Amino acid sequence: MESLLILNLTVVGLPGFEPGSRTPEAQSLDQASRQPLFSGLDSLPMIIKTLAKLQHLSKANQKAIWNRLRRLNKLCNLTNTAEVEATIYKQNVKNTTKNKFFSAYQCFCNANSINYEKPKRMHVEEFVIHVPTEAKIDMIIACCGWVYSTVYALSKYGLRPDEISKLTLRDIDLEHAKLTVPTSKLGASRTLQLKPQVVDLLRDYIVRRKISNIDTRTFATSRKIKDMWRHYRKRAFTKFKDIELLKIRLYDLRHWFGTMTYVKTRDIFYVKYALGHRRLDNTLIYIHLAKSLIDYPDDFTCQTAKSVEEAAKLIETGFDYVCEVDGVKLFRKRK
Repeated sequence: MESLLILNLTVVGLPGFEPGSRTPEAQSLDQASRQPLFSGLDSLPMIIKTLAKLQHLSKANQKAIWNRLRRLNKLCNLTNTAEVEATIYKQNVKNTTKNKFFSAYQCFCNANSINYEKPKRMHVEEFVIHVPTEAKIDMIIACCGWVYSTVYALSKYGLRPDEISKLTLRDIDLEHAKLTVPTSKLGASRTLQLKPQVVDLLRDYIVRRKISNIDTRTFATSRKIKDMWRHYRKRAFTKFKDIELLKIRLYDLRHWFGTMTYVKTRDIFYVKYALGHRRLDNTLIYIHLAKSLIDYPDDFTCQTAKSVEEAAKLIETGFDYVCEVDGVKLFRKRK
């Protein structure tokens, strides 16, 4: 019954919550009312009831909530909110994980009409974003077979693993070299222009896989895509003996794409669209990342202009003014 319920439940991320408004030792004013409401009863039916009311969430989120509640159920009485709070605080895990436990327990209380007010969200240290060079990324992809060379070529366009796993033939326009990316993580869908070599990879992939159903998902699951990246990353390290390769996460390809897109276009709104962000705040980080890549190795296309009209045309096509030599204005743009 448990597995059947999880399979039938359907993607909204749950916000994390942090303590801070109170500690395990300092009880809140309504703590006295937080006593077991179903003393002596197994909490498993209540957990199942919680999932039954979360069918608007993705299967992955439902499964995560299920696992967290089952773990808490083994450690404490889920109907005793004071005991649950103390248990979560005492767990030897990062604050990010504690926030997720509080979030899952809040869902449990809401579903079972338990009077509970979640603590404030615990502070989480920001993850240091690493932007690899394209050369390093290509060293890993070079160690992949033809299947995952195609998959990670799409990752270089800023696609999340979940977005790649959802792609069907309907989303791939080989004739016009365009890719329509479905939404993921509450993001926005977008259409991307593909390079000829990527189009060739996709065409070869579709033919060799004999894919003909336009509504069938074309690639592996997001978990498989992540697992295979770690596998090929290790293979690349073994081959090239470069320790830096082991530091490149699959999500770093998305950071690389966002950063380099801003470096080339200087258009933060285009970067927002290309990454599928709904909020500009999530995109602004790439401005700061781009500033750290002043000496990033890349080739430029250079053009000259001897008149205002020529200069205007170059600026309209994305060239940046560099300097003037002997009355001739020099412009450049990354390839």
